[in-house]
Amino acid sequence: MPISRAAVMMSLALTACGRAPDQPKALTNAEAAANAQATDDNRIACATGGAAAMTRVCTVGRETTPRGLVLMLHHADGGFHRLLVTTDGRGVVAADGAQGATVMVVSADEIEVRIGADRYRLPATVGKPKA
Repeated sequence: MPISRAAVMMSLALTACGRAPDQPKALTNAEAAANAQATDDNRIACATGGAAAMTRVCTVGRETTPRGLVLMLHHADGGFHRLLVTTDGRGVVAADGAQGATVMVVSADEIEVRIGADRYRLPATVGKPKA
């Protein structure tokens, strides 16, 4: 079932240091960011099959499973990857398949997820580490 970019942002509260975020603060930050950046087309920037340029042609769906929230990243050519949203500060991990997901913080409100030759830009709230 497709979800809006705002819902993805609310699902991905991350911390740069790997520490789980303060839940109420993370949700507040995610909601504020979602309201500022929400779009109705469910599209995210991606580069699939080793493409160099990111384009907004991938869509995001979500499914609640016994393991937790799973995001389905759909390619324009019909391919897809599934990501499990974590609650331990890592953000997302590959939900299945032989290849793992690598998460890189791009900015305070965006991460890049790589799985094999595919890259995705996802909205996220990235918290600052506590001293």
